[in-house]
Amino acid sequence: QVQLVESGGGLVQPGGSLRLSCAASGFTLDYYAIGWFRQAPGKEREGVSCISSSDGSTYSADSVKGRFTISRDNAKNTVYLQMNSLKPEDTAVYYCAVTEICPGPGLYWGKGTLVTVSS
Repeated sequence: QVQLVESGGGLVQPGGSLRLSCAASGFTLDYYAIGWFRQAPGKEREGVSCISSSDGSTYSADSVKGRFTISRDNAKNTVYLQMNSLKPEDTAVYYCAVTEICPGPGLYWGKGTLVTVSS
């Protein structure tokens, strides 16, 4: 069964850190570009960061640049999103998705993990 499963979300105080994981099953993740997206309450889903399949190059939105880092562990068939210096405006459901290019729209999605940044 082809699946993407996100984990690692939770409640964190402003300035704190979380690491999200996107684990794939049923297919080999390193053949694909993978993106992280988020959707805050009442807002449209937006792209956060992505990593290409070919050379591992990455892209991050201006809103998270310097704070979030995307990486992949092909041996574990997993992509990570390290989030540091979290702000209340980072509160959202975070999704990973297979994308055709980086950056690019999601083609196949996980179900998401909730990140809440609050004191």
